Amino acid sequence: MHLYESITVFDSWFQLKFVENNGAAFGMQFLSHGTIDWGKLCLSLFRIGLVSVLIYYLFRLCKKKAPAGVIIAFGMIIAGAIGNIIDSAFYGMIFSQSTAQTVAHIGGHYSSFMFGKVVDMFYFPLFRWIGHPAFLDFLFDYDGYFFGAIFNLADSYICVAITYMIIFQHKYFK
Repeated sequence: MHLYESITVFDSWFQLKFVENNGAAFGMQFLSHGTIDWGKLCLSLFRIGLVSVLIYYLFRLCKKKAPAGVIIAFGMIIAGAIGNIIDSAFYGMIFSQSTAQTVAHIGGHYSSFMFGKVVDMFYFPLFRWIGHPAFLDFLFDYDGYFFGAIFNLADSYICVAITYMIIFQHKYFK
């Protein structure tokens, strides 16, 4: 697919839309200065450190015989984070730069280790509301669609696991 190309999966509210996310979740980015993207490097190192801490904590939870739901949720968070780390670490080294006119291909590269982008593809433009209140801007995309975030499976694992823990496992974390 070309960058920003989309395929309608179900009616108009579920699309596969190819975007490359250069920053954190839901397209947030850090500002960069100079030849090294320090924001991207710090984000990558932070992700690796956080996953290391979460893996250590998961082993402790297993030893304490934590409920299966807690262990599965932490496993989903770790799996999602590792997926995004791998994508960020290697995608730019394996594929060429994507544009609206050209498809990325294997063999080219546009970045070095840990400075690649993460591919996002799930898009659910539920409904359009032009003129929504400004304090709700974070819920809408640039075209005015509610829940306009484009995300990937790894992001879904993390969000679903955190939501599950908040709703069903909050009593475990006293």
